[in-house]
Amino acid sequence: MFKIARSGIFQPPLPSFAPDEAGRDMLGQLCVAESWSGDLSNGLFKLGEMATSTHGLQHAECGLLNLVRCYDAADRNHVLALFEQAATNSSSFCFSTTIVMASGQKQPLFCIGESFGLEQRYSGSMLGVFFFPRFQVDSKNQILNRQ
Repeated sequence: MFKIARSGIFQPPLPSFAPDEAGRDMLGQLCVAESWSGDLSNGLFKLGEMATSTHGLQHAECGLLNLVRCYDAADRNHVLALFEQAATNSSSFCFSTTIVMASGQKQPLFCIGESFGLEQRYSGSMLGVFFFPRFQVDSKNQILNRQ
């Protein structure tokens, strides 16, 4: 899933809700959510501790190519194109992919983000949230070997 939408188009606000404690507990039981940001003036993304570790990075700040290098090979170009579009027009976007871990396991990843402040060349920001479900999926070879 790779989606992008222009933010400039009027969209009626969604009804806001305050999740109760049970809803927050359920979300925490099912996944880890962590925010990230990107500075388009220098091309650096700043990740949280979980995202840094899961992406196999040494530092919380990284470039886009370092961020996506661990994504499933079939998804990398789609994600890069999505970020490129979002970097040229203020947009809301989302994608899902899997991170291929050194162990061969695959960690599902869902991302929701927004870009803004792109009125001047080489400026702007991105903000978003990564959602890491609290499970990993086996690679195809490992699944076949178990049967």
